[in-house]
Amino acid sequence: MAKKKGVRGKPLPAVMLDLIIGYWVSQLVHVVAKLGLADLLQGGPKSPAELARSVGADPPTLHRVLRALASVGVFAERKDGRFALTPLGATLRSDRPDSMRAFAIMMVADYWFEAWADLLQSVKTGQTAFDRVHGLKLFDYFGKHPDKAREFGEAMTSISGTENPVVAAACDFSKVRTLVDVGGSHGHLLAAILKANRKLKGVLFDLPQVLDQARSAPYVGAREIAGRMELAPGDFFTSVPAGADAYIMKYIIHDWNDDLCVKILDNCRRAMAPNGRVLVVDTVIPPGNDPHWGKLLDLNMLVGPGGRERTRSEFAELFKRAGLKLKRIIPTASPLSIVEGVSDSR
Repeated sequence: MAKKKGVRGKPLPAVMLDLIIGYWVSQLVHVVAKLGLADLLQGGPKSPAELARSVGADPPTLHRVLRALASVGVFAERKDGRFALTPLGATLRSDRPDSMRAFAIMMVADYWFEAWADLLQSVKTGQTAFDRVHGLKLFDYFGKHPDKAREFGEAMTSISGTENPVVAAACDFSKVRTLVDVGGSHGHLLAAILKANRKLKGVLFDLPQVLDQARSAPYVGAREIAGRMELAPGDFFTSVPAGADAYIMKYIIHDWNDDLCVKILDNCRRAMAPNGRVLVVDTVIPPGNDPHWGKLLDLNMLVGPGGRERTRSEFAELFKRAGLKLKRIIPTASPLSIVEGVSDSR
């Protein structure tokens, strides 16, 4: 009997094997990101022994790690035994605007990986793994571990390097005078939008401790937006700054269950100026079987904060409960979309 072929002619068991061991590769990427090997290789190829001396690693063991990652395109092993950085591996350099290094460090860190290891129980109960494993909700955990909170903020900035410019380009802000970035973290998204819209003023709204970190990030003080970004501390479950024309929130709504999302959206509706709008930047899960980042990210939300990614109809229902109506969904040149809501009285 002929063997059934899977992807690119590989037998189906081999395709499944690649899926099963996917976490091996993610752990290897995490290790080299933590060690900063991509930064060390940007000047040219180096031997495992040279790299090991620089990072305090065991040379033979580091060679095995480099060889394994070379087999999936992160590094390239030369005939002289030295390793070079590939274009793929270069995305782990810390000095690139599209760097993925911080995201690789945070997403496979021990505390997050331990939560994912408890996924089976979440599937059986519908409950969030992180709460059960660590005895704290995710953001309460960050409150008790400021180093992890800083790591998380850096990771969100990391993945935003390619997302924020296309979000800023996809939406027309020409009629907006003041934009509030709700839960805007270190200000990366708001800075990108302000740079693209010279007459726009912005308000970076987040918890006080987050804004303390934002002040030392490079975005708030960028020369191109001098005097146009205000920092406003607060809690979006209580209220948001009043009187703005638009309220944008990226990777915020997906963190929470429906009832808490309605509370955030309702606070925005109450605060916005007449004819204001709410802009939710998240994935919108499409129908069908095609791959989509949101379908996997959805499970990460189950494991971590306890939220979820949503379909168009699920967003429409959330908006309706908050006194808003879904006006349109704006695609971007990324897996993210901008879900626009306006007051249902308009």
